[in-house]
Amino acid sequence: MSAENSDKLPEQKHRLYEDVLALLMGTLVAALGVTLYTEATLATGGVAGISMLLNYVTGYGFGPIFFAVNLPFYALAILRMGWPYTLRTFAAVALVSLFSRLTPGWIDVAALNPVYAAVTGGGLIGIGLLILFRHRAGLGGLTILALYLQDRGIIRAGWFQLAVDVAILVAAFFVLPLDKVALSLVGAAVVNLILGINHKPGRYMGMS
Repeated sequence: MSAENSDKLPEQKHRLYEDVLALLMGTLVAALGVTLYTEATLATGGVAGISMLLNYVTGYGFGPIFFAVNLPFYALAILRMGWPYTLRTFAAVALVSLFSRLTPGWIDVAALNPVYAAVTGGGLIGIGLLILFRHRAGLGGLTILALYLQDRGIIRAGWFQLAVDVAILVAAFFVLPLDKVALSLVGAAVVNLILGINHKPGRYMGMS
């Protein structure tokens, strides 16, 4: 089937179990990426990056901080994206907060190369986000704004997040050593490259 013909196919409605499985798998994959980052003392962009930096400074833990920082953004999600998206995103944020707290007890990272953590962790976070995006969910915060702008045809979600992520990672210079900030930038590039290449309007025909 040609790409031209595939573009004309109608959108297919996701079933409930498909959305549930996507939420579980997307958040598990993203939480594993977050765990690699926190174990290597790296940062990423978005609300997750803010939460990582606050965790390193305060020691309160990524999960509770991530959940709390996302709370103010749900008003925008309700107004701009609707209740179904907001509820799915709330569930995704809660699951990542939970899984990121549980994952270190499920796997034992005795030695972790920081370069591997940056590239693989960034890849896992990007894949997790991609799964969630395709089922009309996100990980809150700036993702909500990024998806809103993409839905309005203003800018792709991946490219918007890249610009914002760079600004957030600049703040990492005040918290992390220079080599960890450099690796964090590499990881952020991996995340947004995955989204920029794979999350394009019309490429995926399913919807929730």
